Amino acid sequence: MTGLNPRLALLIFLLGLVSHWATYQHGRSVERAVASQVTAQRDSRDRMADVIGERDARQEEQRRATVQEEARAHAQEERTIADSGAGDADAAGQRLRSDAAQLAATVSCPSPDTAAVARGQAATRAAMVLSDLFARADKRAGELAKAYDRARIAGQACEASYNALIK
Repeated sequence: MTGLNPRLALLIFLLGLVSHWATYQHGRSVERAVASQVTAQRDSRDRMADVIGERDARQEEQRRATVQEEARAHAQEERTIADSGAGDADAAGQRLRSDAAQLAATVSCPSPDTAAVARGQAATRAAMVLSDLFARADKRAGELAKAYDRARIAGQACEASYNALIK
């Protein structure tokens, strides 16, 4: 029996080697294609999640801005109402101070007795001092009421804005 021709053996060996190499390269290309497809799907899902997240963030930002604007408008309405009420209270206080000053000016004791006249003058001075003290106290009370109203309204507006941010 004659042996296998060395050239034929080399050819068979090379064909086997090329066949294995081609199979290996095909497997690598299939693996790359599958990995590329998986990566593309993951990237697509990530982009979709980003878009949805941005949309949700914009909606939340718009909701917060709307609630804050409503709180600001409500506070402005309350300030307007408080200022109107303060104006009415100032007018009433002015009338009351005027009436107190007129009453203090008319307090006297008309009498032929000089001691009674002196007592009347002292009472008039005391009434004028009390009237002035009342006028100052009423004016200061009005100022404090205005400041309190403004602080209360500002605090409520701040609270409403804060609640809009955390909810």
